[in-house]
Formats: sequence, structure tokens, C-alpha cells
Amino acid sequence: MTFFGRSLLALALLLPTAPGVFAADIKAGDLVIAQPWSRATPGGAKTGAGYLTIENKGAAPDRLVAASADVAGKVEVHEMAVTNGVMTMRPLDKGLIIEPGKTVALAPGGYHLMMMDLKSPLKQGDKLPLTLEFEKAGKVAVTLDVQGVGAKGPGGEGGSMMKHEHKM
Repeated sequence: MTFFGRSLLALALLLPTAPGVFAADIKAGDLVIAQPWSRATPGGAKTGAGYLTIENKGAAPDRLVAASADVAGKVEVHEMAVTNGVMTMRPLDKGLIIEPGKTVALAPGGYHLMMMDLKSPLKQGDKLPLTLEFEKAGKVAVTLDVQGVGAKGPGGEGGSMMKHEHKM
């Protein structure tokens, strides 16, 4: 195969994973939800996290106000931040605003969906149904693709896993 042919093949293999090209994109009102995923959890873990991106194609803001999943007793929208070298994590009691024309990423190290009181471990390869609730777009069903324990993104890339606990 020529260099040109190999380059075209490599490009063709990359295209399906480019942002915005996922067949699983979900439209809800002016919102587009893409790349929903989670990490597998070790046996006995009572918490897990969900990640995705939300793009607002409309002219008005919307707000992610709640989430729920059958696998968890409770799901909260959380923010993780590091201030003066100290990591903090807190629920966003008023929800997460998605401004018009903007995309908000829920990703490791930042905003995320915190699933608490897991009823069973999240296993790599599982499809995890979850419901998001928006102020304007309403309830939206999504499915998180469960990646490996140390995944950094929806493609299952490996990496270190940050451990944190929630005290009730």
C-alpha cells in the first residue's frame, strides 16, 4: 500500500471517533448530548461517575438540574476543582448552566455526574441507562458506555484513577 493509501486508511479509521460524529448523539430541544461514558468500578465501590458533553445550539441558556439511574440510589451533578493545591468536590445544588452557543464537558477532573449508593459494580462493556433532567429540554434518556477502570475518555484510553470518598 502506498503512503497516500495508508494515510487515507488511517484517516478513515479516525473519523468515526472525531467529536460531533458519534452516531449516539442525542438531541433534546436545543441541546446535543454526546459521548456519554463511565468508568468501571472495583467490586464493593459505592460510587461511580458519569461523563458526557452538552452543546447548546439555541439562543437561550438551559440548565442540567438533576439526573437519575436505576443502578444508583442517588445521582448528583458535581464540580471538582483544585484551589491552592486542595481538591474540592461539591454538588451543584442549582444545577449546571449550559449557555447558548457553548459546549460544557462533564469529564474527569471537572464537572461530572456522581452516582452514589451503587447497587452493583459498573463493569467494562456495560451499557448504563441514565436520565438527565434539564430546566427547558426536560427529561432525556442517555446510555453511558462503561469503559475500563482507568479510562480517561470514551474511547477507553487507560490512565490513573483518582479515588475520592463521599461521607453521608
